[in-house]
Amino acid sequence: MTCLSADFAHRFVWRRSRAHREVYRDRGVRLSRVASESVSALSAVDAIRNIVAVMRARWHLRSAAARGPKVRVWGRLTVHNDGDLRVGDRIRLVSKPVPIEIAVGPQGMLTLGDNVYINYGCSIAAMQSVHIGSGAHIGPYVFIMDNDFHRLEPERRDEMPPSAPIYIGDNVWLGARAIILRGVTIGDGSVVAAGSVVSRDVPPRSIVGGVPAKLIGSVDDERVETASSGD
Repeated sequence: MTCLSADFAHRFVWRRSRAHREVYRDRGVRLSRVASESVSALSAVDAIRNIVAVMRARWHLRSAAARGPKVRVWGRLTVHNDGDLRVGDRIRLVSKPVPIEIAVGPQGMLTLGDNVYINYGCSIAAMQSVHIGSGAHIGPYVFIMDNDFHRLEPERRDEMPPSAPIYIGDNVWLGARAIILRGVTIGDGSVVAAGSVVSRDVPPRSIVGGVPAKLIGSVDDERVETASSGD
């Protein structure tokens, strides 16, 4: 009798565990199906957002003489183009919550290379020539102006001084609220610290910062990389 009870208990436990395994397997199938559907839904949403961003770029940059097919704009872009505006491909313009402002004068030329990223609140003014190289990253509230727009002399303060071209090389990183003044060349791969005012040329692969901006180091300096990684 004891053996029969033990055998019955063993079968009962085995069947119950089998039922639990089947329930958990069904739950796993359902969960994986839900997860797959969620990923598909997110992918669809991202695709729609990208399409909208591309269409928005085509509208806001319709006055450009050249524009890459995969330029994207998020938010509302403010463009005053009376000159020559040329925009590369795969550029990302995050013009929200504060719009990006782009102004090109009648004699001006603004060129943006491929894969440029510009964050919100930036102002770019090209009265003569502003070139931003491929792969450049521009932080929020950066000002790039090739003209001071007012002379220093009080009696001539309403007059516009001569412009001087700005050249920003490839893969340059401009930190938040940096100001790039007229006549400046920033070499490839350089970094400008946040809040800096750049009034002189920056050698390639250099790190500058301050007001006015001065040389801090090189992007190839291990000590600078170690210090920055600890922030």
